[in-house]
Amino acid sequence: MIDIDKQEAEEGKIMAIFAYIIFLIPLFAASDNQFARYHTNQGVVLFLAWLALTVAGIIIGVIPVIGWILSTILFSAVPLAFVGFAIYGIINVIQLEAKPLPFIGGITLIKSY
Repeated sequence: MIDIDKQEAEEGKIMAIFAYIIFLIPLFAASDNQFARYHTNQGVVLFLAWLALTVAGIIIGVIPVIGWILSTILFSAVPLAFVGFAIYGIINVIQLEAKPLPFIGGITLIKSY
């Protein structure tokens, strides 16, 4: 967990919540708030991971039988996992915490702290 300024976190709370729903809004609207930028980074990484696994599922789905089974599992489990990660991130925002998401939270694409 990262030490954050509680006042800045309170000011960027709404934009940080948007980061897990539509990351483009806080990317441009909250460029000066470090708390919102931290969660925007988490939202961008979450989106890119979802995109990569979706493409992987499409590619694997081309393989007969085993590929179909694996892609069905990917297309069933991955959306649920990513909704869970987004909810986890939103809960962190509400609690004014800057905790990384499980598995992918250590990736930094947007500098914040």
